[in-house]
Amino acid sequence: QKESTLHLVLRLRGGADEEKKAEEPAAAAVAAEENDEDDARRVNLMSQEGDQFEVEVSVAKMSELVKTMIPEEADDDEEAQEIPLPNVKSHVLAKVIEFCRRYAEDPMAEIEKPLKSANMHEVVQEWYAKYVDVDQELLFELILAANYMDIKPLLDLTCATVASMIKGKTPEEIRKTFNIVNDFTPEEEAQVREENKWCEEA
Repeated sequence: QKESTLHLVLRLRGGADEEKKAEEPAAAAVAAEENDEDDARRVNLMSQEGDQFEVEVSVAKMSELVKTMIPEEADDDEEAQEIPLPNVKSHVLAKVIEFCRRYAEDPMAEIEKPLKSANMHEVVQEWYAKYVDVDQELLFELILAANYMDIKPLLDLTCATVASMIKGKTPEEIRKTFNIVNDFTPEEEAQVREENKWCEEA
């Protein structure tokens, strides 16, 4: 699973995301109005284990997946809607919600590509750098959760963190860092190096 997640990281950081989102002033005003309404509403996000986390709709909508499950209009006195997330464990979902709430208050700075530094404290604000200062297992679980829930800023942050762990390292050092067994032929390894040259840039 770790290898497949690393491949996801390489694909995402490799340049898939060049589009810049320029929001029209009118659209921004509409979004702000919707957020005001959403602040009063709550949803219950249900983890793989069945634990429920009550979250403000405006925060929950940071997940494009969750956003598609929330009706546009609902009565304020209605019970909080239950949204199952069977692919996300409770401890991971708690961390995801922590990120979304922080981002709603203090958005993360855009992460440059390629990374300007292998030190995440020089890439994003202090809170976000500390947020991803976790063990590898949790980091990879956060990547998978962000990908499944479609939360772009969290995916950017976690993928950049893995990229920072790769930056400047040889393939052998990378394998050692992530405890990966080398099952590539020399030809396959040469191809992978060529495809991921961006990791070594800047």
